Amino acid sequence: MSTSPFEFYRTQYPFDLLTDEEYKDIFGKAIIKEYSANEFVIHEDQSDETINIHFLISGLANNIMHRSNGRQLSVRFYYPGDLVGIMILLTSGEMRFSVQALEPVKTLCFDREAFLKIMSNNTKFSKVVMDGISHLMKSLYDEVKYKSSTTDEQDDRELYKKRAGSYMEQPTFIHPQDSIEKAARMLEQQKIEALLVSEDRQTLLGMIGYGDLLKAYFENNHRDPVYQHMSEESYSISDQEFIYDALSYLKHHPTEIIPVHHKDKIVGILRQSSFFTIRNSVYFDLTYRISNATQVKEIKELSPVYNSRFQKFVTSLIEDQMLAYDISELITNYNDRIHKQIVQIAEDDMIANGYGAPPINYCFLVMGSEGRKEQAFSTDQDNGMVLADYENSKNKQQIDQYFQLFASKINDMLDQCGFPYCSGGIMAREDKWRQQSSEWHSSIGRWIENIDAEEIRDFTIFMDFRPIFGDFSLAYDLKKYVTQRVQRSLSLHQLLMKDTLRFRVPVQPFGRISGVGKRRTLNLKKSAIMQIVNAIRIYSMKYGIENINTISRLDALAEQERFHPRDAENAKLALHKLMLFRLKENLQQLQNGDPLTNELRLVQLNKVERRSLRDALNVAKRLQQVLELSYNRNRVM
Repeated sequence: MSTSPFEFYRTQYPFDLLTDEEYKDIFGKAIIKEYSANEFVIHEDQSDETINIHFLISGLANNIMHRSNGRQLSVRFYYPGDLVGIMILLTSGEMRFSVQALEPVKTLCFDREAFLKIMSNNTKFSKVVMDGISHLMKSLYDEVKYKSSTTDEQDDRELYKKRAGSYMEQPTFIHPQDSIEKAARMLEQQKIEALLVSEDRQTLLGMIGYGDLLKAYFENNHRDPVYQHMSEESYSISDQEFIYDALSYLKHHPTEIIPVHHKDKIVGILRQSSFFTIRNSVYFDLTYRISNATQVKEIKELSPVYNSRFQKFVTSLIEDQMLAYDISELITNYNDRIHKQIVQIAEDDMIANGYGAPPINYCFLVMGSEGRKEQAFSTDQDNGMVLADYENSKNKQQIDQYFQLFASKINDMLDQCGFPYCSGGIMAREDKWRQQSSEWHSSIGRWIENIDAEEIRDFTIFMDFRPIFGDFSLAYDLKKYVTQRVQRSLSLHQLLMKDTLRFRVPVQPFGRISGVGKRRTLNLKKSAIMQIVNAIRIYSMKYGIENINTISRLDALAEQERFHPRDAENAKLALHKLMLFRLKENLQQLQNGDPLTNELRLVQLNKVERRSLRDALNVAKRLQQVLELSYNRNRVM
């Protein structure tokens, strides 16, 4: 008489709570599945019909969620003996997350219908499963509620001037004695994130939201009164406080509403949608539309080079005398949103076309000026991708093909949206710029040891990489490795210095600015801005500074007393002036329908503008001279 390969589990908790017939129903259809490290057992973008219930036999898996800002959040680990997938099915897909193997994993995959049927009939078994879900739900909800969601967005300047009372909405109250069931119905009807708990519709006792309700339902307490499950310590804001304070809170608590009080009475609420009606808030309106776009053509209409409202918004910031490098950071943040949404659309497109969700973790990187957050309107693509290691996966070829197609889709979509292909091929679709984590380490080692003058320019662009979508830990690990390697490589520093010196700052000893060609133009990027950027990068490499943005690097150098504070401020002012010239020139080119370039026509400058340009170029020239002296000294030594 043959023995079932799963007989061992007959006496294991909680399967020992099953009857013989129930055990046969579940294990008779069970199959063993194996997953390599970094492969997904479940991906949050899977359709409900394809999600199975797994019992972890061996290995370790990670429960991760994708946040709205593109980053991944690790909620908990799964260990042998844990059930995987059951919570998604019991909540009809409302709670979505991914489960990824951290090491080789083996699971028992159950027939979902048989498993759920037995749960409905066997109360003891069901209680064990539900208790486990309850603990998981609590950890997941607490993580989403309290852990900061660090974002890169810059807020509309009006938010520093406006009061909360101007933008609050009507509150929705529920009595503390009303049931959880009633609260659920009200949330659904009102389409709101949470209800205010109050006896007199004026005094706040607490709040109850989706997380509280789900927890109550999981514990079969849906008939309880609301006060037993509400959150009592609710953040609130006065109607006279600045709206920016409320927005700052919402950035870190994206699922919450904020009660607004006048003296000791609740008079309204704020939530994220409250900000979309802000008058003159072009930035918020456009970024909201980006985050809700589902097609490339929608994104294209919102792209900086095609959207006149965004261009006028930038013009207004210039007129308000906002620092040009801050405006460039705002433009980059806006472009980041577009990139994130494009990656998501490309991922959805892969699923819709039958390729499925990404089989392993990845991180999409931006490099160059976008990596440094120093973009203007004239820009192209500089991006790449770090993939979790899958060298030993039995599905290696399929994973290779998946990410080749996926990366190409992203680059094609970005090109359609006004971000032209990189003429140097620095894009995620190229094998060189899309590698496994361990491959990146090996490549960087080879670059540093054998780099030549041709490749050094690619390396300077790569050095300023920044993650914007996916598993950020892949990028952070790579950044630490790169920083350590380049700090120790004197030969690399010398090559970077030599490359920087290829473009001389075109200002003569007596202040005359040299233009090029019949039109007497100056390439603001190559001949001026990049001289400051490159010099500060080299100093940052030398002293192990990981900051990417040039202004942040200058601040760090000054803080470490590697730069005198006055020199750092002079460099900042020079960057502001040069970037301001570039922004104004780009806006004029867009208005005239001319091709976007970094060329500045010197003949159009008035006396004040010419003096401002000359001062900025002198700072860049001085930095270049200091680098040249350092290079010659090191070469002699």
